[in-house]
Amino acid sequence: MSNNDTIKKTVTVAFLLCIVCSVVVSTAAVMLKPAQEANKARDFKKNILQAAGLYDKTQKIEDLFGPIETKIVDLDTGEFSDAVDPESYEQVAAAKDPKFSEVLSAEEDIAGLARREKYAEVYLVKGDSGLETIILPIRGYGLWGTLYGFIALESDLNTVVGLGYYEHIETPGLGAEVDNPLWKQIWKGKKVFDENGQPALTVIKGAVTEQTKDAEHKVDGLSGATLTARGVANMMAFWFSDRGYGKFLQNLKNGEA
Repeated sequence: MSNNDTIKKTVTVAFLLCIVCSVVVSTAAVMLKPAQEANKARDFKKNILQAAGLYDKTQKIEDLFGPIETKIVDLDTGEFSDAVDPESYEQVAAAKDPKFSEVLSAEEDIAGLARREKYAEVYLVKGDSGLETIILPIRGYGLWGTLYGFIALESDLNTVVGLGYYEHIETPGLGAEVDNPLWKQIWKGKKVFDENGQPALTVIKGAVTEQTKDAEHKVDGLSGATLTARGVANMMAFWFSDRGYGKFLQNLKNGEA
């Protein structure tokens, strides 16, 4: 009777087991990738719908997203562009690609982006009377990292419909309160631009009251999360400036986008 308790046989069995496990894991990863990509795309659309107040959990996300038109905007000219395909364009990835982005100066980079992409995806919700809502991707550095989200505006391109973040690493219970539905609710109805057309939407320290000057542009701060709140305020200032969507929104309002 042969002896199975040898180093050679133990190593052989371990090696074969590793090979089998590697094949199983690799096969599973390949087979599951399409489903993972589909789930990722579905979740992305869900966040867009939620920012615009259009998400309904009783309906399919694909059906809800169907009427929404995705367009590409050239952030330098503030006009719609066909330079890239909205079906395949990835805005966040483009921001890291020197071919599709540019370095921001320290003075410009108030949102902590380092680079800004040339083209942005915007999402248009249209009705019988034309544009009803526009949803814009935003991002900026908080306390621990970059927050990624969307802000939606009414057809006046000034009044906030909603705000939501789909990715961040802020502190649970503090900065992560950017996800608190009660805090997000107070953004609704706020005005982005002042009477001179300058970005004015911001987050203050403390609470907005009836006595707060220019309260229509201000949102309550986050208790214990000063740096996260400042990051949110900075990203609003950047993305609604002419380096962000400012020029595009003005062109769209004038019918020149």
